[in-house]
Amino acid sequence: MPSRYVHHDLGEEVRAIGGSYTLLKEVLVPDGDRQVLAVVGVGVFDTSCCGAGGCAYALVPGHVLALRTAGPPGGPPQSLVEPITDAATRKRLAAVIRRSLTVQDVRFLPPQEAGETRTISGGTQ
Repeated sequence: MPSRYVHHDLGEEVRAIGGSYTLLKEVLVPDGDRQVLAVVGVGVFDTSCCGAGGCAYALVPGHVLALRTAGPPGGPPQSLVEPITDAATRKRLAAVIRRSLTVQDVRFLPPQEAGETRTISGGTQ
């Protein structure tokens, strides 16, 4: 079942109790005759009690069905994606994304419930 992905402002730091994250770029990764949307970000853990560190990561909403074609007037753009749920496909794409985008972690966003629009933070609208 297709899902709606809400695009976020890039380069905007989001602070939390243990550190921050910043979404840096959106990339379309070729997958045969399809494209996979990957959102690259960095997380920094600099205000936690357990030390400091960070990592680069990619969040994968899924295969693109319609890129930036929807959204409320004046609101952020939305894309229609097909979440990637097959374990073998996830493993193959994670290896490609790690290698091509130089990230340490790749996370695939889960499918949504009917009528739900998911934001990258996991919240729903």
